[in-house]
Amino acid sequence: MDLAALKIDIAEVPTEENPQLVLQKSRDFYWYSPVLKRQLDSVKADIVARPRNEDELLLVVGACFKNEVPLTVRGSGTGNYGQAMPLAGGLVLDLCNMNRVIEVKNGTVVAEPGAILADIDKVTRPTGQELRMFPSTYHTASIGGFIAGGSGGVGSVRWGGLRDVGNIVRVKMAAMDGSIPTVLDLSGRDINRVSHAYGTTGVITEVEMPLAPAVEWVDLITAFPTLEAAVHHGEALAAADGLLLKNVAVMDAAIAPYLRRHKPYLPDGEAFVVTIAASFAAGDVAALGKRAGGRVVLRTDTLEAEARSRLPPAFELSWNHTTLRALRMDPDITYLQVLYPQPGIAGKVLKMSALLGEEAPTHLEFVRFDGAVGCFGLPLVRFTTEERLDEIIALHEDNGCPIFNPHRYTLEEGGMKQTDPLQLGFKRRSDPKGLLNPGKMIAWDDPDFDYGRPYLFPSLSA
Repeated sequence: MDLAALKIDIAEVPTEENPQLVLQKSRDFYWYSPVLKRQLDSVKADIVARPRNEDELLLVVGACFKNEVPLTVRGSGTGNYGQAMPLAGGLVLDLCNMNRVIEVKNGTVVAEPGAILADIDKVTRPTGQELRMFPSTYHTASIGGFIAGGSGGVGSVRWGGLRDVGNIVRVKMAAMDGSIPTVLDLSGRDINRVSHAYGTTGVITEVEMPLAPAVEWVDLITAFPTLEAAVHHGEALAAADGLLLKNVAVMDAAIAPYLRRHKPYLPDGEAFVVTIAASFAAGDVAALGKRAGGRVVLRTDTLEAEARSRLPPAFELSWNHTTLRALRMDPDITYLQVLYPQPGIAGKVLKMSALLGEEAPTHLEFVRFDGAVGCFGLPLVRFTTEERLDEIIALHEDNGCPIFNPHRYTLEEGGMKQTDPLQLGFKRRSDPKGLLNPGKMIAWDDPDFDYGRPYLFPSLSA
Protein backbone atom coordinates (compact mmCIF):
# COMPACT_ATOMS: atom_id res chain seq x y z
CA MET A 1 0.00 0.00 0.00
CA ASP A 2 1.70 3.18 -1.25
CA LEU A 3 -0.29 6.00 0.35
CA ALA A 4 2.26 8.68 -0.54
CA ALA A 5 2.00 7.88 -4.23
CA LEU A 6 -1.79 7.66 -3.98
CA LYS A 7 -2.03 11.18 -2.55
CA ILE A 8 0.00 12.54 -5.46
CA ASP A 9 -2.15 10.69 -8.00
CA ILE A 10 -5.46 12.00 -6.57
CA ALA A 11 -4.27 15.50 -5.65
CA GLU A 12 -7.10 17.13 -7.64
CA VAL A 13 -9.80 15.25 -5.69
CA PRO A 14 -11.03 16.57 -2.30
CA THR A 15 -9.56 14.41 0.48
CA GLU A 16 -9.56 14.31 4.28
CA GLU A 17 -6.80 13.13 6.61
CA ASN A 18 -7.87 14.71 9.92
CA PRO A 19 -7.81 11.66 12.24
CA GLN A 20 -11.16 12.43 13.89
CA LEU A 21 -12.94 13.05 10.59
CA VAL A 22 -11.37 9.95 9.03
CA LEU A 23 -12.55 7.91 12.02
CA GLN A 24 -16.06 9.34 11.64
CA LYS A 25 -16.17 8.35 7.98
CA SER A 26 -14.88 4.88 8.88
CA ARG A 27 -18.06 4.21 10.88
CA ASP A 28 -21.59 3.13 10.07
CA PHE A 29 -24.39 1.93 12.37
CA TYR A 30 -22.46 -1.21 13.33
CA TRP A 31 -23.02 -0.30 16.99
CA TYR A 32 -26.57 -1.68 16.78
CA SER A 33 -24.77 -4.97 17.46
CA PRO A 34 -22.73 -5.38 20.66
CA VAL A 35 -20.81 -8.14 18.87
CA LEU A 36 -19.81 -5.90 15.94
CA LYS A 37 -19.07 -3.05 18.33
CA ARG A 38 -16.51 -5.22 20.10
CA GLN A 39 -15.02 -6.55 16.88
CA LEU A 40 -14.94 -3.39 14.78
CA ASP A 41 -14.30 -0.52 17.20
CA SER A 42 -10.64 -0.28 16.14
CA VAL A 43 -11.38 -0.20 12.40
CA LYS A 44 -10.18 2.99 10.68
CA ALA A 45 -9.21 4.14 7.20
CA ASP A 46 -6.02 6.06 6.37
CA ILE A 47 -7.61 8.66 4.10
CA VAL A 48 -11.02 9.72 2.81
CA ALA A 49 -11.67 10.87 -0.76
CA ARG A 50 -14.83 12.74 -1.85
CA PRO A 51 -15.07 12.75 -5.66
CA ARG A 52 -17.41 15.35 -7.15
CA ASN A 53 -18.16 13.55 -10.41
CA GLU A 54 -17.61 10.28 -12.22
CA ASP A 55 -14.24 11.35 -13.68
CA GLU A 56 -12.85 12.01 -10.20
CA LEU A 57 -14.31 8.74 -8.93
CA LEU A 58 -12.60 6.80 -11.74
CA LEU A 59 -9.34 8.61 -11.00
CA VAL A 60 -9.47 7.49 -7.35
CA VAL A 61 -10.41 3.90 -8.19
CA GLY A 62 -7.61 3.65 -10.74
CA ALA A 63 -5.06 5.20 -8.39
CA CYS A 64 -6.00 2.77 -5.60
CA PHE A 65 -5.53 -0.13 -8.03
CA LYS A 66 -2.15 1.19 -9.16
CA ASN A 67 -0.90 1.79 -5.61
CA GLU A 68 -2.55 -1.30 -4.09
CA VAL A 69 -4.61 0.69 -1.59
CA PRO A 70 -7.77 -1.04 -0.24
CA LEU A 71 -10.92 0.93 -1.09
CA THR A 72 -14.21 0.88 0.82
CA VAL A 73 -17.21 2.73 -0.63
CA ARG A 74 -19.41 4.77 1.69
CA GLY A 75 -22.87 6.18 1.04
CA SER A 76 -24.41 7.77 4.12
CA GLY A 77 -23.17 5.15 6.57
CA THR A 78 -26.62 4.06 7.75
CA GLY A 79 -26.02 0.30 7.32
CA ASN A 80 -26.17 -1.94 10.40
CA TYR A 81 -23.89 -4.80 9.34
CA GLY A 82 -20.58 -2.90 9.18
CA GLN A 83 -20.92 -2.85 5.37
CA ALA A 84 -19.08 0.48 5.00
CA MET A 85 -16.29 -0.09 7.52
CA PRO A 86 -12.74 -0.43 6.11
CA LEU A 87 -11.45 -3.61 7.74
CA ALA A 88 -8.11 -3.35 5.92
CA GLY A 89 -7.69 0.42 6.31
CA GLY A 90 -6.76 2.23 3.13
CA LEU A 91 -9.16 4.69 1.50
CA VAL A 92 -12.83 5.37 2.18
CA LEU A 93 -14.57 6.60 -0.97
CA ASP A 94 -17.25 8.96 0.36
CA LEU A 95 -19.87 9.56 -2.34
CA CYS A 96 -21.73 12.36 -0.58
CA ASN A 97 -20.72 14.89 -3.28
CA MET A 98 -22.09 12.74 -6.12
CA ASN A 99 -25.71 13.47 -5.23
CA ARG A 100 -27.40 14.76 -8.38
CA VAL A 101 -30.75 13.59 -9.68
CA ILE A 102 -29.77 13.31 -13.33
CA GLU A 103 -33.12 12.70 -15.02
CA VAL A 104 -36.75 11.96 -14.20
CA LYS A 105 -38.48 9.87 -16.85
CA ASN A 106 -41.96 8.48 -17.21
CA GLY A 107 -41.67 5.59 -14.75
CA THR A 108 -38.01 5.82 -13.70
CA VAL A 109 -35.44 8.16 -12.16
CA VAL A 110 -31.70 8.31 -12.86
CA ALA A 111 -29.45 9.51 -10.03
CA GLU A 112 -25.88 9.56 -8.81
CA PRO A 113 -25.12 7.09 -5.99
CA GLY A 114 -24.85 9.71 -3.24
CA ALA A 115 -28.33 11.14 -3.84
CA ILE A 116 -30.42 10.99 -0.65
CA LEU A 117 -33.66 9.06 -1.07
CA ALA A 118 -35.86 11.84 0.32
CA ASP A 119 -34.18 14.35 -2.01
CA ILE A 120 -34.89 12.10 -5.00
CA ASP A 121 -38.58 12.09 -4.10
CA LYS A 122 -38.57 15.89 -3.83
CA VAL A 123 -37.56 16.01 -7.48
CA THR A 124 -39.89 13.24 -8.71
CA ARG A 125 -43.10 14.22 -6.87
CA PRO A 126 -43.82 17.30 -8.99
CA THR A 127 -44.08 14.83 -11.90
CA GLY A 128 -46.63 12.77 -9.94
CA GLN A 129 -44.16 9.97 -9.16
CA GLU A 130 -42.27 8.61 -6.14
CA LEU A 131 -39.79 5.87 -5.26
CA ARG A 132 -41.34 2.44 -4.76
CA MET A 133 -39.42 1.52 -1.62
CA PHE A 134 -36.86 2.84 0.84
CA PRO A 135 -35.31 2.00 4.22
CA SER A 136 -36.60 3.66 7.39
CA THR A 137 -33.52 5.94 7.15
CA TYR A 138 -35.22 7.60 4.13
CA HIS A 139 -34.15 11.11 5.13
CA THR A 140 -30.45 10.24 5.39
CA ALA A 141 -29.76 7.10 3.30
CA SER A 142 -28.29 7.32 -0.21
CA ILE A 143 -29.62 5.43 -3.20
CA GLY A 144 -26.23 3.81 -3.89
CA GLY A 145 -25.88 2.65 -0.30
CA PHE A 146 -29.42 1.28 -0.35
CA ILE A 147 -28.68 -0.84 -3.43
CA ALA A 148 -25.23 -1.99 -2.27
CA GLY A 149 -26.11 -2.70 1.37
CA GLY A 150 -29.88 -2.96 1.68
CA SER A 151 -32.49 -5.52 0.72
CA GLY A 152 -35.88 -3.77 0.90
CA GLY A 153 -37.95 -1.92 3.47
CA VAL A 154 -40.86 0.51 3.40
CA GLY A 155 -42.77 -0.39 0.23
CA SER A 156 -41.76 -4.06 0.26
CA VAL A 157 -45.25 -5.09 1.36
CA ARG A 158 -46.34 -4.19 -2.17
CA TRP A 159 -43.20 -4.37 -4.32
CA GLY A 160 -41.08 -7.10 -2.72
CA GLY A 161 -37.34 -6.69 -2.21
CA LEU A 162 -34.52 -5.14 -4.19
CA ARG A 163 -33.56 -8.64 -5.36
CA ASP A 164 -36.89 -9.00 -7.20
CA VAL A 165 -36.78 -8.48 -10.96
CA GLY A 166 -37.76 -4.93 -11.91
CA ASN A 167 -37.03 -3.19 -8.60
CA ILE A 168 -33.68 -1.93 -9.93
CA VAL A 169 -33.72 -0.93 -13.61
CA ARG A 170 -30.05 -0.25 -14.30
CA VAL A 171 -26.74 0.18 -12.47
CA LYS A 172 -23.62 1.80 -13.87
CA MET A 173 -20.46 0.71 -12.06
CA ALA A 174 -16.69 1.02 -12.14
CA ALA A 175 -14.58 -2.11 -11.85
CA MET A 176 -11.24 -2.02 -10.02
CA ASP A 177 -9.33 -3.81 -12.75
CA GLY A 178 -6.68 -1.32 -13.85
CA SER A 179 -5.31 2.20 -13.62
CA ILE A 180 -8.09 3.12 -16.05
CA PRO A 181 -11.09 1.28 -14.62
CA THR A 182 -13.61 -0.52 -16.81
CA VAL A 183 -17.08 1.05 -16.63
CA LEU A 184 -20.05 -1.29 -17.05
CA ASP A 185 -23.78 -0.68 -17.53
CA LEU A 186 -25.68 -3.53 -15.90
CA SER A 187 -29.34 -4.42 -16.35
CA GLY A 188 -31.56 -7.45 -15.85
CA ARG A 189 -29.97 -10.37 -14.03
CA ASP A 190 -26.52 -8.78 -14.32
CA ILE A 191 -27.55 -6.27 -11.63
CA ASN A 192 -27.19 -9.10 -9.08
CA ARG A 193 -23.43 -8.86 -9.55
CA VAL A 194 -23.31 -5.53 -7.74
CA SER A 195 -26.56 -5.26 -5.75
CA HIS A 196 -26.33 -6.22 -2.06
CA ALA A 197 -22.61 -6.88 -2.53
CA TYR A 198 -21.36 -4.30 0.02
CA GLY A 199 -19.22 -2.68 -2.69
CA THR A 200 -17.02 -5.78 -2.99
CA THR A 201 -17.54 -6.22 -6.74
CA GLY A 202 -17.53 -2.66 -8.06
CA VAL A 203 -18.25 1.00 -7.34
CA ILE A 204 -21.74 2.21 -8.28
CA THR A 205 -21.55 5.45 -10.27
CA GLU A 206 -25.16 5.84 -11.42
CA VAL A 207 -28.50 4.10 -10.87
CA GLU A 208 -31.88 4.01 -12.53
CA MET A 209 -34.80 3.09 -10.30
CA PRO A 210 -38.49 2.48 -11.05
CA LEU A 211 -41.10 4.94 -9.81
CA ALA A 212 -44.71 4.49 -8.71
CA PRO A 213 -47.55 7.02 -8.92
CA ALA A 214 -47.28 9.44 -6.01
CA VAL A 215 -50.20 9.37 -3.56
CA GLU A 216 -51.08 10.93 -0.22
CA TRP A 217 -50.19 8.49 2.58
CA VAL A 218 -51.99 8.14 5.91
CA ASP A 219 -50.50 6.57 9.06
CA LEU A 220 -52.76 4.35 11.17
CA ILE A 221 -52.21 2.48 14.42
CA THR A 222 -54.69 -0.23 15.40
CA ALA A 223 -54.52 -1.70 18.92
CA PHE A 224 -55.42 -5.31 19.77
CA PRO A 225 -55.94 -7.07 23.11
CA THR A 226 -53.59 -9.91 22.09
CA LEU A 227 -50.48 -10.30 19.97
CA GLU A 228 -52.18 -13.18 18.14
CA ALA A 229 -55.00 -10.92 16.93
CA ALA A 230 -52.49 -8.27 15.82
CA VAL A 231 -50.41 -10.79 13.85
CA HIS A 232 -53.45 -12.19 12.05
CA HIS A 233 -54.61 -8.67 11.18
CA GLY A 234 -51.17 -7.71 9.85
CA GLU A 235 -51.08 -10.80 7.65
CA ALA A 236 -54.61 -10.13 6.38
CA LEU A 237 -53.70 -6.56 5.43
CA ALA A 238 -50.58 -7.70 3.59
CA ALA A 239 -52.68 -10.22 1.63
CA ALA A 240 -55.37 -7.68 0.64
CA ASP A 241 -54.35 -7.08 -2.96
CA GLY A 242 -56.90 -4.32 -3.46
CA LEU A 243 -55.45 -2.12 -0.71
CA LEU A 244 -52.69 0.32 -1.63
CA LEU A 245 -50.33 0.03 1.35
CA LYS A 246 -46.77 1.26 1.92
CA ASN A 247 -45.98 -0.66 5.12
CA VAL A 248 -47.50 -3.08 7.64
CA ALA A 249 -45.69 -3.58 10.97
CA VAL A 250 -46.86 -5.56 14.03
CA MET A 251 -45.44 -4.89 17.49
CA ASP A 252 -45.74 -6.46 20.91
CA ALA A 253 -47.11 -4.31 23.73
CA ALA A 254 -43.64 -4.22 25.31
CA ILE A 255 -42.36 -2.05 22.43
CA ALA A 256 -44.82 0.80 23.06
CA PRO A 257 -42.71 2.61 25.73
CA TYR A 258 -39.88 3.07 23.21
CA LEU A 259 -42.10 4.98 20.77
CA ARG A 260 -42.20 8.03 22.99
CA ARG A 261 -43.98 10.57 20.81
CA HIS A 262 -46.63 8.03 19.86
CA LYS A 263 -46.98 6.67 23.41
CA PRO A 264 -50.09 8.76 24.24
CA TYR A 265 -51.92 6.87 21.50
CA LEU A 266 -50.78 3.37 22.53
CA PRO A 267 -52.90 1.63 25.20
CA ASP A 268 -50.95 -0.13 27.96
CA GLY A 269 -50.65 -3.89 27.55
CA GLU A 270 -51.97 -4.04 23.99
CA ALA A 271 -50.21 -5.17 20.83
CA PHE A 272 -50.59 -2.91 17.82
CA VAL A 273 -50.33 -2.73 14.05
CA VAL A 274 -48.73 0.27 12.33
CA THR A 275 -49.98 0.73 8.77
CA ILE A 276 -49.14 3.24 6.05
CA ALA A 277 -52.06 3.36 3.62
CA ALA A 278 -53.08 5.50 0.66
CA SER A 279 -55.57 8.10 1.83
CA PHE A 280 -58.39 6.51 -0.18
CA ALA A 281 -57.64 3.11 1.46
CA ALA A 282 -57.44 4.35 5.07
CA GLY A 283 -61.14 3.81 5.73
CA ASP A 284 -60.96 0.21 4.54
CA VAL A 285 -57.89 -0.44 6.74
CA ALA A 286 -59.74 0.96 9.75
CA ALA A 287 -62.83 -1.15 9.02
CA LEU A 288 -60.78 -4.33 8.65
CA GLY A 289 -59.07 -3.62 11.96
CA LYS A 290 -62.39 -3.20 13.74
CA ARG A 291 -63.73 -6.40 12.19
CA ALA A 292 -60.61 -8.23 13.46
CA GLY A 293 -61.28 -7.13 17.04
CA GLY A 294 -59.06 -4.07 17.18
CA ARG A 295 -59.65 -0.34 17.38
CA VAL A 296 -57.93 2.49 15.56
CA VAL A 297 -56.07 4.60 18.11
CA LEU A 298 -54.33 6.89 15.62
CA ARG A 299 -55.19 8.02 12.12
CA THR A 300 -53.17 10.99 10.90
CA ASP A 301 -55.76 12.23 8.42
CA THR A 302 -58.10 12.95 11.35
CA LEU A 303 -55.54 14.89 13.43
CA GLU A 304 -55.20 18.65 13.61
CA ALA A 305 -52.18 19.92 11.71
CA GLU A 306 -50.34 20.91 14.91
CA ALA A 307 -50.78 17.47 16.48
CA ARG A 308 -49.73 15.78 13.25
CA SER A 309 -46.58 17.89 13.02
CA ARG A 310 -45.42 16.62 16.44
CA LEU A 311 -45.34 13.00 15.29
CA PRO A 312 -42.58 11.38 13.23
CA PRO A 313 -43.83 9.55 10.13
CA ALA A 314 -44.87 5.95 10.71
CA PHE A 315 -41.99 4.61 8.63
CA GLU A 316 -39.70 5.97 11.35
CA LEU A 317 -41.40 3.57 13.78
CA SER A 318 -40.75 0.60 11.52
CA TRP A 319 -37.90 -1.63 10.38
CA ASN A 320 -34.69 -0.74 12.20
CA HIS A 321 -35.94 2.63 13.36
CA THR A 322 -37.83 0.62 15.98
CA THR A 323 -34.48 -0.71 17.18
CA LEU A 324 -32.93 2.76 17.08
CA ARG A 325 -35.68 4.22 19.27
CA ALA A 326 -35.24 1.41 21.79
CA LEU A 327 -31.44 1.81 21.79
CA ARG A 328 -31.78 5.50 22.60
CA MET A 329 -33.57 4.56 25.82
CA ASP A 330 -31.79 1.30 26.69
CA PRO A 331 -28.22 0.66 25.44
CA ASP A 332 -28.58 -3.05 26.26
CA ILE A 333 -31.09 -3.53 23.45
CA THR A 334 -30.06 -5.15 20.19
CA TYR A 335 -32.03 -7.06 17.56
CA LEU A 336 -32.22 -9.98 15.17
CA GLN A 337 -33.56 -10.31 11.66
CA VAL A 338 -35.76 -13.38 11.40
CA LEU A 339 -37.60 -14.93 8.48
CA TYR A 340 -40.96 -16.43 9.43
CA PRO A 341 -41.67 -18.60 6.38
CA GLN A 342 -45.00 -19.75 5.00
CA PRO A 343 -47.06 -21.71 5.77
CA GLY A 344 -48.14 -20.84 9.27
CA ILE A 345 -46.48 -17.46 9.85
CA ALA A 346 -48.64 -16.65 12.87
CA GLY A 347 -47.99 -20.00 14.54
CA LYS A 348 -44.21 -19.57 14.25
CA VAL A 349 -44.34 -16.00 15.53
CA LEU A 350 -46.46 -16.91 18.54
CA LYS A 351 -44.30 -19.92 19.39
CA MET A 352 -41.13 -17.79 19.44
CA SER A 353 -42.92 -15.15 21.47
CA ALA A 354 -43.95 -17.78 24.03
CA LEU A 355 -40.40 -19.18 24.19
CA LEU A 356 -38.63 -15.81 24.62
CA GLY A 357 -41.24 -13.50 26.14
CA GLU A 358 -39.89 -10.16 27.40
CA GLU A 359 -36.34 -11.14 26.42
CA ALA A 360 -37.21 -10.57 22.75
CA PRO A 361 -40.45 -8.60 22.21
CA THR A 362 -42.01 -9.27 18.81
CA HIS A 363 -41.63 -6.82 15.93
CA LEU A 364 -42.79 -7.94 12.47
CA GLU A 365 -42.60 -6.40 9.00
CA PHE A 366 -44.82 -7.92 6.31
CA VAL A 367 -43.42 -8.09 2.78
CA ARG A 368 -43.98 -9.79 -0.57
CA PHE A 369 -41.89 -12.80 -1.59
CA ASP A 370 -42.39 -13.69 -5.24
CA GLY A 371 -45.96 -12.42 -5.12
CA ALA A 372 -46.89 -14.12 -1.83
CA VAL A 373 -47.13 -12.69 1.67
CA GLY A 374 -43.92 -13.03 3.67
CA CYS A 375 -42.83 -11.85 7.07
CA PHE A 376 -39.60 -10.63 8.63
CA GLY A 377 -39.14 -10.32 12.35
CA LEU A 378 -36.90 -7.70 13.92
CA PRO A 379 -37.38 -8.59 17.60
CA LEU A 380 -35.80 -6.33 20.20
CA VAL A 381 -33.36 -8.54 22.07
CA ARG A 382 -32.32 -7.69 25.63
CA PHE A 383 -28.62 -8.43 25.29
CA THR A 384 -26.81 -10.17 28.14
CA THR A 385 -23.94 -12.21 26.64
CA GLU A 386 -22.80 -13.26 23.19
CA GLU A 387 -23.33 -16.87 24.24
CA ARG A 388 -26.97 -16.19 25.07
CA LEU A 389 -27.42 -14.31 21.79
CA ASP A 390 -26.15 -17.38 19.92
CA GLU A 391 -28.60 -19.54 21.91
CA ILE A 392 -31.48 -17.27 20.88
CA ILE A 393 -30.39 -17.52 17.24
CA ALA A 394 -30.20 -21.32 17.48
CA LEU A 395 -33.62 -21.43 19.13
CA HIS A 396 -35.16 -19.61 16.16
CA GLU A 397 -33.46 -21.80 13.60
CA ASP A 398 -34.35 -25.00 15.47
CA ASN A 399 -37.98 -23.91 15.20
CA GLY A 400 -37.90 -23.29 11.45
CA CYS A 401 -37.23 -19.54 11.55
CA PRO A 402 -33.97 -18.72 9.69
CA ILE A 403 -31.83 -15.83 10.94
CA PHE A 404 -30.21 -13.18 8.72
CA ASN A 405 -27.57 -12.45 11.30
CA PRO A 406 -26.98 -8.71 11.95
CA HIS A 407 -24.10 -9.59 14.28
CA ARG A 408 -21.85 -10.63 11.39
CA TYR A 409 -20.12 -8.29 8.95
CA THR A 410 -19.71 -10.61 5.95
CA LEU A 411 -22.07 -11.09 3.03
CA GLU A 412 -22.39 -14.83 3.55
CA GLU A 413 -22.93 -14.87 7.32
CA GLY A 414 -25.58 -12.16 7.06
CA GLY A 415 -27.97 -14.69 5.59
CA MET A 416 -26.69 -16.70 2.62
CA LYS A 417 -24.50 -19.07 4.65
CA GLN A 418 -22.94 -20.13 1.37
CA THR A 419 -20.79 -18.75 -1.42
CA ASP A 420 -22.58 -16.81 -4.15
CA PRO A 421 -20.75 -18.15 -7.23
CA LEU A 422 -22.13 -15.37 -9.46
CA GLN A 423 -20.76 -12.57 -7.27
CA LEU A 424 -17.48 -14.39 -6.59
CA GLY A 425 -16.85 -15.07 -10.28
CA PHE A 426 -17.62 -11.47 -11.16
CA LYS A 427 -15.34 -10.17 -8.38
CA ARG A 428 -12.42 -12.20 -9.75
CA ARG A 429 -12.74 -10.24 -12.99
CA SER A 430 -13.77 -6.83 -11.66
CA ASP A 431 -11.41 -6.73 -8.65
CA PRO A 432 -8.48 -9.05 -9.42
CA LYS A 433 -6.34 -7.71 -6.56
CA GLY A 434 -9.13 -8.06 -3.99
CA LEU A 435 -8.90 -4.38 -2.97
CA LEU A 436 -12.61 -3.60 -2.86
CA ASN A 437 -13.92 -3.70 0.73
CA PRO A 438 -11.60 -6.54 1.84
CA GLY A 439 -12.93 -8.92 4.47
CA LYS A 440 -16.62 -8.65 3.59
CA MET A 441 -16.76 -11.56 1.11
CA ILE A 442 -15.55 -14.74 2.82
CA ALA A 443 -15.41 -16.67 -0.45
CA TRP A 444 -12.64 -14.41 -1.74
CA ASP A 445 -10.43 -15.24 1.24
CA ASP A 446 -11.54 -18.82 1.84
CA PRO A 447 -13.84 -20.50 -0.75
CA ASP A 448 -14.02 -23.62 1.45
CA PHE A 449 -15.02 -21.78 4.64
CA ASP A 450 -17.07 -23.76 7.17
CA TYR A 451 -20.19 -21.69 7.87
CA GLY A 452 -20.69 -23.48 11.16
CA ARG A 453 -18.21 -21.11 12.84
CA PRO A 454 -17.80 -17.30 12.75
CA TYR A 455 -15.37 -15.80 10.25
CA LEU A 456 -12.72 -13.35 11.48
CA PHE A 457 -10.88 -11.20 8.96
CA PRO A 458 -7.13 -11.51 9.73
CA SER A 459 -6.65 -7.78 10.34
CA LEU A 460 -9.12 -8.01 13.26
CA SER A 461 -7.49 -10.96 15.02
CA ALA A 462 -5.18 -8.66 17.02
